[in-house]
Amino acid sequence: MRVIAGKARSLPLKSVDSLGTRPTQDRTKETLFNVIGTDVYDSVFLDLFSGSGAIGIEALSRGAKRAFFVENNRNALKFIDSNLEFTKLKDDATVLKMDVLEALKYLENQKIVFDIIFMDPPYNKELEKEVLIFLSKSALIDSCSKIIVEASNETKMDYLDELGFVIVKTKQYKTNKHVFIELGGAAND
Repeated sequence: MRVIAGKARSLPLKSVDSLGTRPTQDRTKETLFNVIGTDVYDSVFLDLFSGSGAIGIEALSRGAKRAFFVENNRNALKFIDSNLEFTKLKDDATVLKMDVLEALKYLENQKIVFDIIFMDPPYNKELEKEVLIFLSKSALIDSCSKIIVEASNETKMDYLDELGFVIVKTKQYKTNKHVFIELGGAAND
C-alpha cells in the first residue's frame, strides 16, 4: 500500500491487515480519487473508520488543506500516527481517538463543515446508516459536501432519499463499492 499521487507520492504506508481491517487497495484508491479529482484540493476532509489512515493521507498528499482521522482501535491509531509522521503530513492532520458518533458530535461542536467525508466502516453492520442519519441533521455538511461510503456490494442504501440524500454515482468493484452521496433527493425536488 502506498500514496498514489501528490507531494507524498509513492511513499509506502504501513497497513493494519492483521487487525481485521480491509485496507483500500491502491487501484481502488486511485479510482476513488479519480472520481473526486479536483474537489480534494484545498478541502477539509474527514476520514471515518480510518484504519491505517491511507485515504485521508492520500487527500492531504493531493492538496487537502486539513484532514481529520477518526479511529478508536489503539493499534490502528499507531499506524495512522506513524504514516502521518513518515509522509510529513502530520501538521495538516487531526487524529481523533474516539468512536465515530462521539467524534461527529465533537466536530459539530467545533463548527467544522466538511467538503468531503469518506467512511469505510466494518461491512454489513449498518454503521454507515447510523453515520448518515446523524449527518442528515448535522451542520457538519452543506449543499456542497460530498460523502463517500465504502461498503460491501450487498449493502442497501434505499433509505437515503428519506434522509434528504441522493446517490450521485456508484463505482462497483469485485467485492465492494464506493457510493458517492450528496444532499438532495426529496428535500430539493
